[in-house]
Amino acid sequence: MDFEKLKKQVRKSVGKNDPAHDFEHIMRVYNNSKRLARKEHANQRLVCAAALLHDIVSYPKSDPRSKNSSVQSAEKAAKILSGCRYTKGEIKIISDAIRDHSFSRGAVPETLTGKILQDADRLDAIGAIGIARAFSVGGSEGRRFYSNVDPFCRMRKPDDTTWTLDHFYKKLLLLEKKMNTKSARQEAKRRVKTMKQFLDELKKEI
Repeated sequence: MDFEKLKKQVRKSVGKNDPAHDFEHIMRVYNNSKRLARKEHANQRLVCAAALLHDIVSYPKSDPRSKNSSVQSAEKAAKILSGCRYTKGEIKIISDAIRDHSFSRGAVPETLTGKILQDADRLDAIGAIGIARAFSVGGSEGRRFYSNVDPFCRMRKPDDTTWTLDHFYKKLLLLEKKMNTKSARQEAKRRVKTMKQFLDELKKEI
């Protein structure tokens, strides 16, 4: 199966995903992965397959099954790839990368393919697109934009189940230091700067 056929299959499978985890998200992660693989001298064929299939199973963040979505995506990806021109060893590398990419899983991937996929997915959580995705998820989950008492978490621990802005302080602003590769860290630094500029402007407006 070539990548174009795989893209069509993935597009069909994720058609009902929320806007923050839709096919456009997958394609951004795919493009991030291609760039990182090139810079880090990784196997693009494996990296790109992992990127296309990394969210083949996705649940809303409030759904209890959400924590297991990466494991289920890995299992489904392995089944899909078993009918393609991938060896058992290659399928294991790809499925392991998908299983371990999730932030909530707390895993550090062992392979370069896994490290790049995790970085590529995390890059899509920050910067201008990260801001848009955060508020999209917050809206779908019915969360308020921010706490009117302490919007920027100066005197309290972030609670991103209640306020979307808290997600910046609980996770998003921390991702720069959690990148695996040098190339991703460089891009993350630029994107985090964009987010901090947004927060500075927001402070002036509220």
